[in-house]
Amino acid sequence: MAELKTTPSDDSVLDFLATIEEEQKRDDCYEIMNMMEEVSGEQPKMWGKSIIGYGTYHYKYASGREGDWMRIAFSPRKQNLTLYLMAGVERHPELLEKIGKYKNGKSCFYIKKLDDVDRDVLKELMIASLEEMEKTYGK
Repeated sequence: MAELKTTPSDDSVLDFLATIEEEQKRDDCYEIMNMMEEVSGEQPKMWGKSIIGYGTYHYKYASGREGDWMRIAFSPRKQNLTLYLMAGVERHPELLEKIGKYKNGKSCFYIKKLDDVDRDVLKELMIASLEEMEKTYGK
């Protein structure tokens, strides 16, 4: 079985964020970092070279593959700010209807900048995802 490439490290989150050249994206990342820290009650940790994650959970698939992963995370990608809401994004259509401009995958939520979304609704979406994770995986 292949080893996961994205694992937690002791790299500095603040040093990583300081390398973001675009000021607006960097400022948005600091705000998302603080928001995720507040809602998760966890300290940010680097996962791989470019993901900032909070908390962990242990998963095990029917195939036997298992591992540990972050409960909630984000990454400043080239095209978007990517938020990883591991419980799934589409579980909360009532929040998605009022959040603003975004795109999404199953557990990924993509925005260009924080000003495109309602921050309070985004925070609600993060909390809802973390609550689902707690129901499924415990604390």
